[in-house]
Amino acid sequence: MTILVTGGAGFIGSNFVLDWLASSNESVINLDKLTYAGNLENLASLANDPRHIFAHGDICDRAFVDALIALHEPRAIVHFAAESHVDRSIHGPGEFVRTNVEGTFTLLEAARGYWSGLEGDARTGFRFLHVSTDEVYGSLGPNDAPFSEATPYAPNSPYSASKAASDHLVRAWHHTYGLPVLTTNCSNNYGAFQFPEKLIPLMIANALADKALPVYGDGRNVRDWLYVNDHCAAIREVLARGRLGETYNIGGWNEKTNLEIVHTVCALLDELAPGRTGPYSRLITYVKDRPGHDRRYAIDARKIERELGWRPAETFETGIRKTVAWYLANQKWVADVVSGEYQHWLERNYGERKSS
Repeated sequence: MTILVTGGAGFIGSNFVLDWLASSNESVINLDKLTYAGNLENLASLANDPRHIFAHGDICDRAFVDALIALHEPRAIVHFAAESHVDRSIHGPGEFVRTNVEGTFTLLEAARGYWSGLEGDARTGFRFLHVSTDEVYGSLGPNDAPFSEATPYAPNSPYSASKAASDHLVRAWHHTYGLPVLTTNCSNNYGAFQFPEKLIPLMIANALADKALPVYGDGRNVRDWLYVNDHCAAIREVLARGRLGETYNIGGWNEKTNLEIVHTVCALLDELAPGRTGPYSRLITYVKDRPGHDRRYAIDARKIERELGWRPAETFETGIRKTVAWYLANQKWVADVVSGEYQHWLERNYGERKSS
């Protein structure tokens, strides 16, 4: 028995692969293109583990995907692979459409072709689990109810629009062809191995380097924060017991403003790695907001709790402390991923935004 994981060298995908192999003897075929955010260092602990089989390839390459599936005959496909950074989607939306829409279409067709040829228990037990985001639902007002699985889609960025399109494809392949699919829509993840363009690792890296901590607009945009290991546990439950064709929202029950997050990170760094020139919060710098910045996301995760008994194990306070401690203990990992290309990206994105 084996599962195929796409994007398993990225942030959430690599945490899922590590978590899966720590709790199961079932092998993982890990398909990843290794773009800027895919990093095999995340999986260094599996270097000598025969249960982890890495395949370097593109999910848009149908012949490659078909051959990989035919060779390993997975009982499930867990689809993480995606371009996922809103700012990058604003600068270059084409790659988001290619990977998130065309890539998901290619995987669905490959999965359908494979599943159609299965028989008996193998056919009945096959699953295609699509990992998506709460951003497909758009933006909430301060007093609006959190997103539920019945919330209409209203994506506002090229990234969220491409993920919404992929969600619709997954739904259609179930209703039209009967493909046994499951979809999860998660809130903002944080934890180990997150590429340092995202808010929390960027704040940690900049603070330790005594650089400005850029906060968009007034810093009061609200997100629901989910510790990545809790997310992985939820996906395992959905894969094992989720109802076919259903969507499950996965959230952390932790609504925080971006400014609250930055101040929390600064306070933990003051405690765990105090600076020599004063508190890290002195580095907070307000910069021009990004175009179309959604004001608030919040997840109603009662369905997954009611049907599958899942709730996050970590509070935000315990999860963020573990996260900051991990980055402090893994500075070599951070240094290795902060390449010249990444520095060029930071300059391009934040250099355009003067302090305000």
